[in-house]
Amino acid sequence: GLGDVYKRQVRTSVKKLEAAIAADPQTANAQLVVTTSAIDKAASKGVMHKNAANRKKARLAKQLAKATV
Repeated sequence: GLGDVYKRQVRTSVKKLEAAIAADPQTANAQLVVTTSAIDKAASKGVMHKNAANRKKARLAKQLAKATV
């Protein structure tokens, strides 16, 4: 369905973010913004629950923060 597009965007974005964190945590911040935006979009379309979206964003931000230290 239509939701698959948004789901795919989130998955791709998350993969890119995780790769960015692994490669260079300093520059991964820009990708976090893109990923957060994709997650928010999916949540607003009802593809993903609001709480699930916030949980995912929090976990990714935490992952980035841990790598940056």
